[in-house]
Amino acid sequence: MATLPVISISPYVRKETSTERERLATSEALHKACRDFGFFYLDISSFANDAEMKTLMELARQFFALPQERKDLISIRNQDSARGGKADNHEAIDLYAPVANPDKTKPLWGTNQWPDDVQSFRSTYEAWIERMKALGLIVMEAMAIGLGMTPEEWEELKGCVDHSFWVMRIIGYPPLPDDHDGFSCGAHKDYGCLTFLLADPTQDALQVFVPRSLAAANQMGSSRVINLPKEEGDADGIWIYANPLPGCVVCNIGEMWE
Repeated sequence: MATLPVISISPYVRKETSTERERLATSEALHKACRDFGFFYLDISSFANDAEMKTLMELARQFFALPQERKDLISIRNQDSARGGKADNHEAIDLYAPVANPDKTKPLWGTNQWPDDVQSFRSTYEAWIERMKALGLIVMEAMAIGLGMTPEEWEELKGCVDHSFWVMRIIGYPPLPDDHDGFSCGAHKDYGCLTFLLADPTQDALQVFVPRSLAAANQMGSSRVINLPKEEGDADGIWIYANPLPGCVVCNIGEMWE
């Protein structure tokens, strides 16, 4: 059964051994995936190894398994109502790019909060954030070439995004109550440039909206269709599962890039 495109970023990670033709093929594949779907699997096995990704998920599980009073120590109420831990139908630690002269009375202008109860949590996630920032520039360069930008135009664009206001969310999805409508996080778009989603092996969790004509052209059949409320508005389409693939993150373009 057809699913979202799977694209390896290896030719751009390993420029010294890849060919211009390989890089161009990657850029063309990214361009098509962004134009047609807005979502794709990005194979980052040349950039990060499975052990790194498993460590991130294990540390997250340790945090979300803590007693509620320990998790509440980093509640967003302690800061700018954005940075820290929060819960609705899911739990999350939200981290943002550091700012000069933090002031928690201003929206998004506080300091990040880190749990003390999980060993190596902060150092591991700070290292991963730096890795994802680097990956973001690699992917954006490949996308820029797919758009037909010249090297000079890419350098100009890079100068606008190389110190971006990044967001890092560490999310846990506890079991929903029996009387709940069945959704931990509703339909939405991301507002930034790129999102890299690293998910644990749970199946049938993430869902992606695909226009009906595109789903038919790519043979995305009814066995993968999910009956969800029409939160996407008036668009005609279907929801498909985007189950985790080894060595991959799910990447989607946000409204800024779109």
